[in-house]
Amino acid sequence: MSKKVLILAGDAVEALEIYYPYFRLLEAGHEAVIAAPSKKVLHTVVHDFEGWDTYTEKVGYRLEAHLPFSEVRPEEYDGLIIPGGRAPEYIRLDPHVPAIVRHFFEANKPVGAICHAVLVLAAAKPPLEGRQMTAYTACRPDVENLGATYVDAGLHVDGNLVSGHAWPDLPGFMREFLKLLG
Repeated sequence: MSKKVLILAGDAVEALEIYYPYFRLLEAGHEAVIAAPSKKVLHTVVHDFEGWDTYTEKVGYRLEAHLPFSEVRPEEYDGLIIPGGRAPEYIRLDPHVPAIVRHFFEANKPVGAICHAVLVLAAAKPPLEGRQMTAYTACRPDVENLGATYVDAGLHVDGNLVSGHAWPDLPGFMREFLKLLG
């Protein structure tokens, strides 16, 4: 049975972290809906690991957002994916995003959070006390400030939450998310 999955994004979303889940969901026969601060063409970025102490960033492809956060009705969706990149830094400030995110945790629906997505969780403050998750290494304090235990691994599943370190972990991330989606 086809499911409907919401993907939260904005400009500077990491290209692989939005494209891979989006197309993987479509390939599996599900409906994937991208929401952003406004309905527009998003500019993605490519984060790479090239020997620096942190990642590098380059301009990526463009991708259409289907609807603005203000029009999202989270009860219409069966799962949520939050890609990383720099988008989480500012989409978490949108007044609609915290309630959207909390809905998925309160309803125990599958949530996929990869890389910097924990910045959105930090603003939404879903009940993560005592849970475990991973994220990009520099986001470890954000995981711990939510009361969760940071897991130093590329992929981690805790109940309805699938978390991933970065785009190299996408195959396992999507495999586990799709298992939870059913």
